[in-house]
Amino acid sequence: MPRGWRWPGSSIGGAYSGRSACGSETTANARGAGPRAAVAEPASFRDPSSRVFYADDGTVLRGLTAEALEDFRHVAGTEFFTRESADGRIVGTELLEPAPAGLDGYAAALRHERVPFVSYPYEWSFSMLREAALLQLELLLAALDEDVILKDGSSYNVQWRGSTPVFVDVGSLERVRPGDAWAGYRQFCTLNLYPLLLQAYRGVPFNAWLRGSLEGIAPSDMRRLLSPRDAFRRGVFTHVRLHSSLERRLGPSERNLRAELRDAGFGTALVRANVRRLRRLVRGLHARPSESGWTGYGPTTTYDEADAARKADFVHGAAAEGRHELVWDLGAANGHYTRLAARHARYTVALDADPAVVDGLFRALAAEGDRSILPLVADLADPPPGLGWRGRERVPLADRGRPDLVLCLAVVHHLALSANVPLAEVVAWLRSLGAALVVEFVDPDDPMARRLLDRKREHLHDDYRRETFERLLGEAFRIARSQELASGRRVLYLCRPGA
Repeated sequence: MPRGWRWPGSSIGGAYSGRSACGSETTANARGAGPRAAVAEPASFRDPSSRVFYADDGTVLRGLTAEALEDFRHVAGTEFFTRESADGRIVGTELLEPAPAGLDGYAAALRHERVPFVSYPYEWSFSMLREAALLQLELLLAALDEDVILKDGSSYNVQWRGSTPVFVDVGSLERVRPGDAWAGYRQFCTLNLYPLLLQAYRGVPFNAWLRGSLEGIAPSDMRRLLSPRDAFRRGVFTHVRLHSSLERRLGPSERNLRAELRDAGFGTALVRANVRRLRRLVRGLHARPSESGWTGYGPTTTYDEADAARKADFVHGAAAEGRHELVWDLGAANGHYTRLAARHARYTVALDADPAVVDGLFRALAAEGDRSILPLVADLADPPPGLGWRGRERVPLADRGRPDLVLCLAVVHHLALSANVPLAEVVAWLRSLGAALVVEFVDPDDPMARRLLDRKREHLHDDYRRETFERLLGEAFRIARSQELASGRRVLYLCRPGA
């Protein structure tokens, strides 16, 4: 393989592991004479043979030991890897040999394509996790045909270009060794299959479970979560009950499980058959409808047609004033306003607290083949924090790339009246994002606000007033313009950073 070899269809650039990727393309050359320094990605320490680094120019590098380099050479010579890279299902990858400066001790490095915005499985909807799981299984089946296997099965190995999943952990692809089983089977179950089963069979969204444990749902826990009736459902006996029993006997060690499967003759042919069964199982799973406290509010409005048109015109006009690198739509619901803003943005992240609402938006975007809007599950009153070792393995939402335009439509009253966040705190948080802001204030007399206030103690929210909100907004931002809708109960503001 020649030095500086580049995969067809790749677009090499900045970070994809834990930081925003919106920005300029890399200029590092292909012969290892690139950046002068590199900083290790805090989340990438569990596989020292294939660790991710960030170069001083923003380039994402993966250091390879001599053994890992040999694995990559084998992988790089396969038809499946070239094909899947060209199709965009595997992240664009370029070999740098020797390793660039700053990666001492590594035989070579890979330079990876950027993804626009990093997300984590606990922020995905059911359909997103299912698509990510299917991508891993399909890549594994194709890889096995050319003596390549995945050494793990983590859902964190997948990122998104809009509604399109992309496999990013190239270092987890390795040569099949004689007698090898799929060592990543347990991880695939705990981080992919079990969360899907939990929602499909029990109607419980998996997001809080995955956020609460970066290792996913253990086989013994999954067994307890299922009812006796569930024991007869497809996949439960083999992938939950038997798995739990085997782990109880051997312990959770991957080494023990791998040795047991190898000794039982569980070779490549049986791995392939098991993966095919898993693929059929995952394809057949569907989420039970579920509701959160926000479900009814997403697409519901109190606007007449004229006010709805005025609101759309205001949002579109504000977004059209510039070309934005990254837009956040807070409380995106069905994505109507997200789409308006996305016309003037390189990339847009649509956030909503309701997994069912996000799932509907994702399925609509996937049907359109949209690659510019990423829908995510996030409760703004409890946004995704730093998690894992030293709180640095999973990056807080706001640290993965700051937006330059934020939509906050019909959200402030939920934060203030449902979550009891003081108006001053809401405005201070919006200001901390450092972006232009399109925000809507819903008057206490609006039917939607009234529904929330009627559940609360009298006088608890006496400070929830338009004049208070406008004063706070004016102290934190420069209000460029505002528009009161004809109903008189909702007001839109376009704000710029700096009072």
